[in-house]
Amino acid sequence: MTLPRLALPLLRLVLLCCVLLAWEILPRAGAIDSELVPPFTDVLRTLGTLLARPQLQTDLAVTALEIVVAFAIAVPFGAVLGLVIAESRYLSLVFDPLLFFLFSIPKSIFLPMFILTLGIGFWQKVGFGCFSSTLLVLLSAQAAVRSVQPEHLLIARTYGATPFQLVTRVYLPSMLPILLEAMRIAVIFTFTAVILAEMYASRSGIGHEIETWGENFMMRQLLAGVLLIAVAAIGMNEAIRRVEQWCGAWRT
Repeated sequence: MTLPRLALPLLRLVLLCCVLLAWEILPRAGAIDSELVPPFTDVLRTLGTLLARPQLQTDLAVTALEIVVAFAIAVPFGAVLGLVIAESRYLSLVFDPLLFFLFSIPKSIFLPMFILTLGIGFWQKVGFGCFSSTLLVLLSAQAAVRSVQPEHLLIARTYGATPFQLVTRVYLPSMLPILLEAMRIAVIFTFTAVILAEMYASRSGIGHEIETWGENFMMRQLLAGVLLIAVAAIGMNEAIRRVEQWCGAWRT
């Protein structure tokens, strides 16, 4: 392994250690109010205590299920819609302005609509998470379809390729790299949307717990929850990135 490949992870590790060290020392030295920002080790101990509670384990399971279901719906739905719209010049002219308009505005504006129509249960969080990430996948799929070389399509059609073969043998290999990058971002969009929906109106989930801790000024629990969410988000991002690297042969 060469030095440049080792240098970046090492720099990231050093930066992380510096941040955590500052988080630990500054509150204990009185430079920061320890009631507002408790030391890192105190937050870490609180996190361990919280994770041992059955209620938090249930909340984590609920949030994880909501994220997985929303992501599993959003990715294929957005990819298929993007393929259909990009393949039709007429549909592109009709829907492109609306899609860019929806993508450009904050999705939290639409959260009250989901609460009014779906209530505050499981499907409200799934619906909002799906809505937040579908547009990203859809627009990425459109860009991926339009990046396909016309010559490849012409040759495939000349040899009598069926629509299904065009999708699996021409479109998918060309689209996959862009779609994987979109998925890596979409999983964060889904994660953020579900947590936001839980904080806004919910009876369960880690977002609901974080909202409760914040309202009651329980800073150790609040920061422990934020730390847990950050680690989970990084883990999901890295998992998608590993899949992207594994599928790197499609780029050639």
